Amino acid sequence: QVQVVESGGGLVQPGGSLRLSCAASGRIFSINAMGWYRQAPGKQRELVATISTGGSTNYADTVKGRFTISRDNTKNTVYLQMNSLKPEDTAVYYCKADGMEIMYTRFSSWGQGTQVTVSS
Repeated sequence: QVQVVESGGGLVQPGGSLRLSCAASGRIFSINAMGWYRQAPGKQRELVATISTGGSTNYADTVKGRFTISRDNTKNTVYLQMNSLKPEDTAVYYCKADGMEIMYTRFSSWGQGTQVTVSS
């Protein structure tokens, strides 16, 4: 099995910054992509940013220019640097990893989520 664990959430004032980390571990042969999603109370879960193993990135329009996704393939870890945070960024942030396990089994694993609260 592949396990995904997020960390780095917390309380920050508007305009502040946070850096989220997501580490995938287990019987991993390869990872095709990892991404960050968020879900605010009463709202649908939405894509924030994704990154492929090759480095291709995709961002939601609402975070472009403020958030940066990056990865360390040697550690199966993805990061989300969040700058100029706004109250509307408040949500539970989830990490997702997609790839192939050892023995040719596909996986798509979600982390448990980490709370990000932006408030003065």
